[in-house]
Amino acid sequence: MYTGLQHLHSGLAYLVLLILAIVFIAALIGSLTNRAFTEKDRKLALVGFILAHVQLLVGLILYFVSPLGFALLKGGGAMSDSAARLTALEHPLINIVAIVLITIGYSRAKKLTDSRAKFRSIYMMYAIGLVLILSRIPWTSWLG
Repeated sequence: MYTGLQHLHSGLAYLVLLILAIVFIAALIGSLTNRAFTEKDRKLALVGFILAHVQLLVGLILYFVSPLGFALLKGGGAMSDSAARLTALEHPLINIVAIVLITIGYSRAKKLTDSRAKFRSIYMMYAIGLVLILSRIPWTSWLG
């Protein structure tokens, strides 16, 4: 089960990063060109929203069953080792903040009436979320 969750979390990450980048670019273009916010735009943002939340859920499950997650934090010594600190604390915490920002961007866009404001809410919050996610990916583990 642990290995399957690791592969799911790792594989889904590629899809999440791709869709968040696509949503950001589409919303930025929509805002700059002053086009109307359509149902297609809403659904694209919703797909990014859902995939980010599924990734978070898988990551949280993995965090509590993995020897590199919460167990590492409980064992002590994680704060003195930068790789262990990234895995045990920074990666989950910053990614939760990123998902919260994505949620705020999507939720605000649903409530707004102006198309440009909807696009702006989505591209700004999704971009901040994407940058935060990219900043806390354990690149040595992921690509190595």
